[in-house]
Amino acid sequence: MEETITRELAKKLMEIKGETRGVSFQADGEFILKEKGEEGLNRLEEKMAEVGCPIKYKEVKPMDFFPLGFRGVELLVIKELFNFDKEKIKEMGAFQTKISLIVKLFMQYFGSVNMLAKQAPKMWRKYYTVGDLTIPEMSDENRYGIIKVENFALHPIHCQLLEGYFANIIKMVVNSPVECEETKCTFRGDDYHEFVVKW
Repeated sequence: MEETITRELAKKLMEIKGETRGVSFQADGEFILKEKGEEGLNRLEEKMAEVGCPIKYKEVKPMDFFPLGFRGVELLVIKELFNFDKEKIKEMGAFQTKISLIVKLFMQYFGSVNMLAKQAPKMWRKYYTVGDLTIPEMSDENRYGIIKVENFALHPIHCQLLEGYFANIIKMVVNSPVECEETKCTFRGDDYHEFVVKW
């Protein structure tokens, strides 16, 4: 879905209920700095202000809450401004796991994929005030898992980000390459989001 981010679309996204932590924006700012330098970060801040969602990335506190819709606006601005494709958005999601304080706090519990399955719903709640994450299947033996996200609908671009995020979290536990694909999506008419991970 190709969309040009406008003030009108930004306003519509900002009506989505729920909040998300600043750590996501902090990670995105660092990713853009790494990829596009100070000039890129300045361009991003200027475009965010243009669409009515101003942000100063270096002032973001990781545990502060932001409106959930703000995240959708930001991801669409980044995609449009830097011409990021799906793989680059997934790379952003993976990058977030590397620097997130929340991930670092929870990693002490992730000795196995079974422990991950138990802790993941709590970790989701640390990021978001809405939505429910469950892991109905996770098997070290079969090198396979299913991650389910219910009651959460932001924008399809966020689903791409989650593919990268989930893949890298699993990779940190199993220490081998991981593939993650969204097989069900509320934006395609399904009742919930389902991500299949294989390693």
